[in-house]
Amino acid sequence: MRHVGLLYDPRFKLHDTGRNHPERPARLDVVISGLEREGLVSACRAIDAEPIDPALLLKVHARSYLDRIERTCAEGGAFIDTPDSAVCPDSAEIASLAAGGIVQAARSIINGDLARAFCAVRPPGHHAERDRSMGFCLYGNVALAARVFLDEAQHERVLILDWDVHHGNGTQHVFEDDPRVLFISLHGHPDYLYPGTGYHHEIGVGRGEGHTLNIPFLPGAIDDEYRDAFELKIEPAVMRYQPQSIIISAGFDAHRDDPIGCARLSDDIFSWMTRRVIGWSEKFCAGRVLSVLEGGYDLDALRRNVVEHVRLLEET
Repeated sequence: MRHVGLLYDPRFKLHDTGRNHPERPARLDVVISGLEREGLVSACRAIDAEPIDPALLLKVHARSYLDRIERTCAEGGAFIDTPDSAVCPDSAEIASLAAGGIVQAARSIINGDLARAFCAVRPPGHHAERDRSMGFCLYGNVALAARVFLDEAQHERVLILDWDVHHGNGTQHVFEDDPRVLFISLHGHPDYLYPGTGYHHEIGVGRGEGHTLNIPFLPGAIDDEYRDAFELKIEPAVMRYQPQSIIISAGFDAHRDDPIGCARLSDDIFSWMTRRVIGWSEKFCAGRVLSVLEGGYDLDALRRNVVEHVRLLEET
């Protein structure tokens, strides 16, 4: 039997971003209540959250940045680097627990205890640069998981697929010179949406040139545009690459109901993309998929789409 893991810890809600912040604890409340109602919490194996090894953090982030997060939280600062990235005294600890749990999920997939996993975490991570916070993100969660697949499993081809509506600038910059990672991002066009990166011409640098694929969409993008991108650009790239492991930056803020996105996607396309990824995983990497929650700020849309995403990971 192939087991699917679920990472969640109520302590993740202690990361207090303040009143009216879109990245709020209620996001996890609706995700977990939805999963519980559908019997998916009990169907999945629980993954424990534990602090990440600082040595692993240093493979993604500068020590000066890590020290600045610790100091800002200890001194009661309201944000780190940008007002969007709100913090509280507990935020450094919670970010460490979230990242550490994701690392444990990756290791459980590597050793065969789990086939797949979904990580319901906050704060999110794909905007976190090596030396600064951006866009609600503190630690590069997905980048840290990729390091585990690269360094501990000795994988030479890791696929990171980021379908959050905002470009995963932090993840891209960690690996843009590394041919062992194929980073693919579907997102709102940088001329119109934060963070202003992710143009077509950003394809990687040095040895990593050709291993970054950015697919920006003009405002109002619909399901068929995403399907076309998969059929014409993404799937051919994946077929050539033949990944040994797959990580999803699973943001759900490209949904048409999302208050800060610019796309017009329906529930159906998220299920469709999940099925395609599962198909690739079965073909190339023994089903190995690690999915990590990023954005998604309309609570009803987030609940519905995470529930269906986890159902497909668990049942397919």
